[in-house]
Amino acid sequence: MARFVLVPPARLEDDVLRGLLEAYIGRDGTDYGERELTQEEKVGRLRRQLNDGELRILFDLDSEQWDLVPTVQAEELLDN
Repeated sequence: MARFVLVPPARLEDDVLRGLLEAYIGRDGTDYGERELTQEEKVGRLRRQLNDGELRILFDLDSEQWDLVPTVQAEELLDN
């Protein structure tokens, strides 16, 4: 079973957080919105979601992988 740790964004250096967000965006692939967003807009959107508490950064101690997860899902994973 996976063991997760919450990673507060404020604990990360700005360039590290930016790299993490850009890597996450790279996983996304295609935009399905009304218009294509720039990389900067996508990074800004993710930063806002982290700052507003909508998303959490979780690190899986077993696989040494991280992910951005909606807060409700993160709380469930952290409780297990």
